Amino acid sequence: MLRILHLADLHLGSGLSHGRINPATGRNTRLEDFILALSRCIDYALSEPVDLVLFGGDAFPTATPEPTVQEEFARQFMRLAQAQIPVVFLVGNHDQYNRGGGGASLDIYSALQIPGFTVGNKFKTHRLTTIGGDVQIVTLPWLHRSSFLTKDATRGLTLDQVDKLMQERLHIILRGEIKNLDPNIPAILLAHTMVETATFGVERHLAIGRGFTVPLEFLAQPEFAYVALGHVHRHQILCTDPPVVYPGSPERVDFGEEKEEKGFMRVDILPDSEKNFRADYQFVPLPARVFKTIRIDCSTAEDPQQTILQALSKIKLAEAIIKVVYSLHQHQAIALDSAPIHALLQTAFAYQLVPQVPSQLAQPRVPAFSEQASLDPFSALGTYLDNQEHLKPLRADLLKAAQNLMTEDPELATETLRPGQLRLL
Repeated sequence: MLRILHLADLHLGSGLSHGRINPATGRNTRLEDFILALSRCIDYALSEPVDLVLFGGDAFPTATPEPTVQEEFARQFMRLAQAQIPVVFLVGNHDQYNRGGGGASLDIYSALQIPGFTVGNKFKTHRLTTIGGDVQIVTLPWLHRSSFLTKDATRGLTLDQVDKLMQERLHIILRGEIKNLDPNIPAILLAHTMVETATFGVERHLAIGRGFTVPLEFLAQPEFAYVALGHVHRHQILCTDPPVVYPGSPERVDFGEEKEEKGFMRVDILPDSEKNFRADYQFVPLPARVFKTIRIDCSTAEDPQQTILQALSKIKLAEAIIKVVYSLHQHQAIALDSAPIHALLQTAFAYQLVPQVPSQLAQPRVPAFSEQASLDPFSALGTYLDNQEHLKPLRADLLKAAQNLMTEDPELATETLRPGQLRLL
């Protein structure tokens, strides 16, 4: 039996805006979250122990991570090298310089020639020897059009036509690689790609360069005991025979992932009488940082501040990253004292207040002012005041002042207003 840990999309060094400097360590607290998530993966690999670790790409948010971030990544994976557990690092889109044309941040591990470390920066089959036996790993890094196509081949084609041509080339090359596999040794495909049937999330906004989607049937080949994917941050199983699996990211990047469970995959490759090898697999969840969006409608509340405080008092804020989105009108916002709200949110790991004040110009028409309605100015003002709760206490005074104005200007008193002409207040 061959036991594998499959993780991907760490993005170590992202989301720092939600953190602060920890005075005890000098590191950003969100960076510490990501380091802890990776450390838990490595702890699991060592405690089982596993025979092989597959990293599905996107180690950092960019191909030029800060030295401190690189150091923390290396320190965690060196624990596996010291335990003689092989690792395959796949190059993802965030790991590549210049859209695939200038190397990758993970190439340093090839240059250092650390025993047991393999970098999948090319479409290639790697044969590895582990304590659990030999294994064949076909690495498919993030691909750009320049990897497959020349300018002459794509001249005059639309983007959709180029993508289709690229898929055809990929299918041919992948089938050729599969034909060269040894059927007596388990084979695994490790790919950083967008699969057509996957449910995408925040990675669509994080993507560097425009990629292309790959049909599931290209990857779900019977010669593979398991297909280990990277790129999509939401854990999902796209196919079961063979298993085609996104482990998802081990830590949440932002609010776009607040409802996603985070973790990694534990995979056991076993002999099988029908197809030589099969995979038993399970998702191992991790206690990722909680993101929570709280929406509060204060537009009809007599005391918006108290409404917000009461809503927040019912929420478990401690150690969560909170976004409070509250809606209210301009006259309510002026009277709002945010200090007590900030004080209540101090128990959160981090928080942000997002007020939504609708524009006066964007407010819906008063129902009585239909397109066919025509009212004299005095009646129009009365109707308007009847629909403005905050002006009702002043209704009598405003009507009296309006009456005085219209008495001074007889033409104004007799003019008929059409929809859209009311400009009072």
